[in-house]
Amino acid sequence: MKHCLVVDDSAVIRKVARRILESMDFLIAEAQDGREAIECCNALMPDAILLDWNMPQMDGYEFLKALRVMPEGKRPKVLFCTTENDLAAIARAMHAGADDYMMKPFDRQILLTKFQQIGVA
Repeated sequence: MKHCLVVDDSAVIRKVARRILESMDFLIAEAQDGREAIECCNALMPDAILLDWNMPQMDGYEFLKALRVMPEGKRPKVLFCTTENDLAAIARAMHAGADDYMMKPFDRQILLTKFQQIGVA
């Protein structure tokens, strides 16, 4: 069974993502910011990460840069989620190491399609 880390400061988004991903047979871990996500990755590197961009403490960009230099940090597929449609922010995320992105809100079909595209579903 594949493991996915859901990183978002919104408890509602984490809950929605958890339900969708569990229905896709993923084991789920959750973090409310980048710092918690780093701790989760140190404990168990996930196969996939669903990553919010705007968070307190450590945002998605800072987390992604830190993740990609960790041992095994290049392995997880990272799908970053945003409410912003700013092309510069999307380009910045992709340059930092995101595998793809999707806009919020999302549903099961969108998430499934994105995970299939990046090779984790």
